[in-house]
Amino acid sequence: MGLDQLSEQEQSELMRVRKRVIEAIGRNMDLYGVTLSTGHLYGLLFFADKPMTLDEMGHEMKMSKTSMSTGVRTLLDLKMVNKVWEKGSRKDLYEVEYDWYQTFNDFFAIKWRKAVETNLNILKRSIDELGKWISRTEDENVKKILLGDQRKMREATEYYMWLDRLIDTLESGEIYNLVPKHEGHEKA
Repeated sequence: MGLDQLSEQEQSELMRVRKRVIEAIGRNMDLYGVTLSTGHLYGLLFFADKPMTLDEMGHEMKMSKTSMSTGVRTLLDLKMVNKVWEKGSRKDLYEVEYDWYQTFNDFFAIKWRKAVETNLNILKRSIDELGKWISRTEDENVKKILLGDQRKMREATEYYMWLDRLIDTLESGEIYNLVPKHEGHEKA
């Protein structure tokens, strides 16, 4: 059902309610490292009743096609919107990913996995480097400091290994066995 089936007053009231939600989405998108305007773009797509082109988004948001393109690219990278094909259309069309659980999984799995891999590599290299230093020094005070640092780095490694397993539960969907998507009743 399109908005044109509502009276002008109903359309105005609905737009006021939608705007409130879009503003909240925009403000909260900083959790994903997304700018306010890109968050508003996501909100626009969230309420769109059909996929939109960059031109349509730019017209609705009164922003340039370049700004829309940058925002959409960010949302595509985060898997928060999808490029869709529509018969007869020669322009790229975009629609929001409505599965917020999957969006959360994708975003945090991608970001956390990258951080885990980077930090584990650095920690491994640093632990090895300290191990070589420990083996060639004869100063017990230096050894004590190096062993303490090495212990701290091994503890950090354990944390990143745990985080890696958490990411696995997100990617496999096993997280929903631990924290179900639905509690069986509505809170809102």
